[in-house]
Amino acid sequence: MSAITNPAAPLAELAWRELLSQHTEGLPAAFAAGQVSAYVGFDPTASSLHVGNLIPIMGLVHLQRAGHRPIALVGGGTGMIGDPSGRSSERNLQDLDTIAANAEAIRLQLAKFLDFEGPSAAKLVNNLDWLGGIGLIEFLRDTGKHFSVNYMMAKDSVKSRLENGISYTEFTYMLLQAYDYLELHRREGVSLQMGGSDQWGNITAGLELIRRSQGTEAHALTFPLITNADGTKFGKSTGGGSVWLDPQRTSPYQFYQFWMGADDRDVSKYLRYYTLLPQEEIMALDEAVRSDPGKRAAQRALAADVTARVHSPEAARVAQEVSALLFEKADPQALSDAALAALRNEIPFAEYVPAAEGAPASGVDVFECLVQLGIAASRGAAKRLLEQGGISVNGAKLGAADKVVNEDRLLRGRHLLLKKGQREFGLVHVP
Repeated sequence: MSAITNPAAPLAELAWRELLSQHTEGLPAAFAAGQVSAYVGFDPTASSLHVGNLIPIMGLVHLQRAGHRPIALVGGGTGMIGDPSGRSSERNLQDLDTIAANAEAIRLQLAKFLDFEGPSAAKLVNNLDWLGGIGLIEFLRDTGKHFSVNYMMAKDSVKSRLENGISYTEFTYMLLQAYDYLELHRREGVSLQMGGSDQWGNITAGLELIRRSQGTEAHALTFPLITNADGTKFGKSTGGGSVWLDPQRTSPYQFYQFWMGADDRDVSKYLRYYTLLPQEEIMALDEAVRSDPGKRAAQRALAADVTARVHSPEAARVAQEVSALLFEKADPQALSDAALAALRNEIPFAEYVPAAEGAPASGVDVFECLVQLGIAASRGAAKRLLEQGGISVNGAKLGAADKVVNEDRLLRGRHLLLKKGQREFGLVHVP
């Protein structure tokens, strides 16, 4: 990635994309003066990042695109304690091996967004490298002395927990995060920490520690906390679970569908937040939402762009193919092998096993397929569905007499796609 000639660009770009919540007064001048090294911290208490982490990730991306140097800190040390910000209860503590495995998984995910070569090469660091060896007496003497209890209790992350109680472990998290900033200031020349707006108190504690211990200036920048237009929490699937970046936890198709489901009231800002599409293209998509919302052009652009970035362009293409089949009546005969493989994980799937009795001499027994998929409770129920004209196979409607499908009608890879009504699908593989 080549450096961009206008180092002051990040603030204007973040502001246009509505990603700027607040920043310290001297930050514009720092950007204008030359390359800035900035960091964002990521909590390794899970084995994957989720879509809620994409805002700070995109902040680092915009920083690097403007010629500055991003540093992603994986909290291998602080992750063993947990940040109290935005929480009403104590976190479950993780063991060292789990934290290390999670940190490595997160490192691989971040590598899909940031360029680790060139004049503004990104760097990944783990704060366990310095927190793991620090002694308690040393930490209290060199860091704790700079903060009064009154100062710490005035921070929102602590005040919000006082009524229900906060452990001393989580109470000290602010000091550890401040120490991280100081260490990165010393080791990497970091002069900017970025994070969600709920992190302002923790970040400014780091500024205070750097000022008191080093006598130098550092900066803070925060991003807005994201909520959906309907008031629900951003980043939850229709089932209420988190939408993960790990394809084993949230498949590329499910990931794609999450973005396709964006409300018309939200999709324009999500295009700004989560893509690198240019302003002119985003504004054209804004107009498409207003003039022809039924086409969902903005949602398609959003889903395709984010899925390609998080997974791959091929994964996005397959997700689009599966989505077109399930929601847009695309021709099953045109399905690629990759789409058929993805379908196995998204709709009911069965390996065809002929019935012990009454199996046809040749071809595939449709009744048995419907029963094995759970679309029909019994062969009798399957027969009634065919008589009512409610079943299609590979895109063709079946009649009452069509209880056997010849093998020459199988899709590639020897599959049958069965459909009941408009939305209920099942896939059968015929060995």
